[in-house]
Amino acid sequence: MDNDRFEENKLPELKLDAKQAQGFLSFFKTLPHDPRAVRVFDRRDYFTAHGENATFIAKTYYRTTTALRQLGSGSNALSSVSISKNMFETIARDLLLERTDHTLELYEGSGSHWKLVKSGTPGNLGSFEDILFANNEMQDSPVVVALVPNFRENGCTVGLSYVDLTKRVIGLVEFLDDSHFTNVESALVALSCKECLWPMDSGKSSECRALHDALTRCGVMLTARKKNEFRTRDLMQDLGRLVKGSIEPVRDLVSGFELAPGALGALLSYAELLADESNYGNYTIRKYNLNSYMRLDSAAMKALNVLESKTDANKNFSLFGLMNRTCTVGMGKRLLHMWLKQPLLDVNEINCRLDLVQVFVEDTALRQDLRQHLKRISDIERLVHNLEKRRAGLQHIVKLYQSSIRFPYIKSALERYDGPFSFLIKERYLDPLESLTDDDHLNKFIALVETSVDLDQLENGEYMISPSYDPALSALKDEQESLDCQIQNLHKQTADDLDLPQDKGLKLDKGTQFGHVFRITKKEEPKIRKKLTTQFIVLETRKDGVKFTNTKLKKLTDQHQKIVEEYKNCQQELVNRVVLTAATFSEVFTSLAGKLSELDVLLSFADLASSCPTPYTRPEITSSDEGDIILEGCRHPCVEAQDWVNFIPNDCKLVRGQSWFQIITGPNMGGKSTFIRQVGVNILMAQVGCFVPCDKASISIRDCIFARVGAGDCQLRGVSTFMQEMLESASILKGATEKSLIIIDELGRGTSTYDGFGLAWAICEYIVQEIKAPTLFATHFHELTALAHEKCDTEPHERQIVGVANYHVSAYIDSSNRKLTMLYKVEPGACDQSFGIHVAEFANFPESVVALAREKAAELEDFSPLAIISNDLGEQVGSKRKRVCDNGDMSRGVARAHQFLKEFSDLPLEKMELKQVLREVGELMDGLEKDAVNCQWLKQFF
Repeated sequence: MDNDRFEENKLPELKLDAKQAQGFLSFFKTLPHDPRAVRVFDRRDYFTAHGENATFIAKTYYRTTTALRQLGSGSNALSSVSISKNMFETIARDLLLERTDHTLELYEGSGSHWKLVKSGTPGNLGSFEDILFANNEMQDSPVVVALVPNFRENGCTVGLSYVDLTKRVIGLVEFLDDSHFTNVESALVALSCKECLWPMDSGKSSECRALHDALTRCGVMLTARKKNEFRTRDLMQDLGRLVKGSIEPVRDLVSGFELAPGALGALLSYAELLADESNYGNYTIRKYNLNSYMRLDSAAMKALNVLESKTDANKNFSLFGLMNRTCTVGMGKRLLHMWLKQPLLDVNEINCRLDLVQVFVEDTALRQDLRQHLKRISDIERLVHNLEKRRAGLQHIVKLYQSSIRFPYIKSALERYDGPFSFLIKERYLDPLESLTDDDHLNKFIALVETSVDLDQLENGEYMISPSYDPALSALKDEQESLDCQIQNLHKQTADDLDLPQDKGLKLDKGTQFGHVFRITKKEEPKIRKKLTTQFIVLETRKDGVKFTNTKLKKLTDQHQKIVEEYKNCQQELVNRVVLTAATFSEVFTSLAGKLSELDVLLSFADLASSCPTPYTRPEITSSDEGDIILEGCRHPCVEAQDWVNFIPNDCKLVRGQSWFQIITGPNMGGKSTFIRQVGVNILMAQVGCFVPCDKASISIRDCIFARVGAGDCQLRGVSTFMQEMLESASILKGATEKSLIIIDELGRGTSTYDGFGLAWAICEYIVQEIKAPTLFATHFHELTALAHEKCDTEPHERQIVGVANYHVSAYIDSSNRKLTMLYKVEPGACDQSFGIHVAEFANFPESVVALAREKAAELEDFSPLAIISNDLGEQVGSKRKRVCDNGDMSRGVARAHQFLKEFSDLPLEKMELKQVLREVGELMDGLEKDAVNCQWLKQFF
């Protein structure tokens, strides 16, 4: 049976009579149209969805429209689908945790009377948290952001505010951004933003098109709100209720911003923070600093495979999947998620993490001992969140207690360490644990639980308050036990009177309908029928026997039920009191959770570094304005972790003034892309505080990683492959600094050969001369290798461009059969030939096609001499394209092409109409063509 049929067979039956159906249809028509909302109706035993939502659910989750049913008839018929409880949980998790294109609403009621009881969005999970995380770990803390853009002549000032609803943190920041909104993008990535609010009319202006594209690239849900919601009226009063501590520092912080307070006003209204009194006095507010962490945009995150994707073949395909060896439930994962999006920039902070990882790498016994203890730690952050939201019960308190009693073992394990970093262990963990677990803090909580909770009942799965905790509860318990004893005595006495063996003959049952009753089998009934009819009251006769009682048992049962009810009520009152008392320890548990999750992630790093077949090494870290990037025996951590890979390591030496800009040539499938990516991944890992897969590593801190590693068509957004290349390249040229790392793969391949080469050359020269950032540039344009020997004509004496070096990935061609073997080694020097046809042979192209390709390639390769000074000898190297121009001519042409590109990139395209764009670009092209008359190198492009 296939999955679709199987799912269909499990569908609950849609059970509505004509009156109910008519009432519901009339209510459904009154709902406002919202294309993003998925509305689900709770019908107690099952759920339903209707109209467009029903079709969406049937196609997306059941993968068949045969799941659809019709409610009503004729023109009033409404497509409907029934949903089981398990399927509803699956749909809720997908809509709110995986996708960012829908909101979820849950209604309760009957007939024509329904009310909205729960609503959630990807950024504001709201009341769905209990459903989403009942059986699943919370992997990421959702964050909602609000933006207010203010476009000016010199750029766009952005006011940004965010709220983390799980950690109860509010943040504000304001910054100037470029036309590609690189700062907005990196901020949304670092904050793990799931939803973004912005003023309703913003999307209509041409200026906002680029901002809209940047937000779309980040995969966030865009929510437009009315402009009047972005106001600051009553903001300070609202913050005075929400934020803990004095209002004066809050007032000083907010008054320093122009646009961000308006964004914050919209956020507070949207998230309805003031509607929940448990939020009062529990939020912290801070100024967010864009320069606190390495900036990573969505392109870099994808290029370096930082986070998991649904298309990953296994968990080791992503850096997160590989590095996630955490032991705690949820907390460690969430912190690792955050660290990977927020690599550090401070040398001392990075080295502090590396010191701790080194401790755990070198001391295997300590590492294993701590990891065993951490496996028994619950998700303290989530438990505290439930406590603060007043959604906690006694089981949450018990889980916190069970985690708390593990802390002494963790502390004693850390105390046994006496290595070179013992002072750091003491300062970072032992001292905080000591102060947080003393008699005024955690030990007080432990004492509360041990006094109040009946821990003996936990083995039976019951969470109860201990009778000894409260005199009234103890008295009720004694009374209940006394009644139990009287009922047992009556059972024994009645068995004797009826001359039946106790339990085997006369059974004492307890049920919800009658309470305590006597029961005999039908076989025994004739023996005592006379007494049964005269001395007892028969309650029911069934296959399993006859149930009966008498006045004494009925009286005792009534008393027992009354006492049990009183006991339950007393228990609940005491549970509420204990939960409220436990909530006062929230800050203690939050601090402990922070320490434990940090310890968990660092132990995870150490476990990864130690357990790989080729161990990782500790990188040497230098500040961004000194040192080089030297990676010896460097490997890609995710690629080498695949079962089918025998990874060949390579050296990467980005040396200032020598090989700071590297041009890498070589065949497809030769390892160029893997090599340039692995350098980026190694630097990111080092700045997160992890050992790296190298034999030896020295890394100069980078403030940003820019990656352009292949572009797919985005025709749905009207963006071609080449346009996407140009947009990403423009983002690099405008956003990168000398402290960044730039990774470019196959730039200029989306247009004609000469245009693409000209652009690639000009971009390379601009990066080398203007940006001066370390760069890895993989290309098939072998002519680009001439840049390493090019003269710079910006000065009269034409000094040589410095810091450019050529590398290639090696391959071997057997001269006897022309078969290609990839060697996957990156070696100095330029690649001396193309391997495209050999790669086509790899792909089993028909022999006739390969033969014709060789013939045509031979016709085109009409070599003309072009003087290129080799790395070691002044030898002549052939140029593939027919050109008759010297180095001076090429330099002048490249300078003019560079000027053309700069003038083009300065055009405010987002503000211009199409006709105006075509006219301006036409004028630029005419000017370039005019100058090409006297430049042989430029002439080839026309």
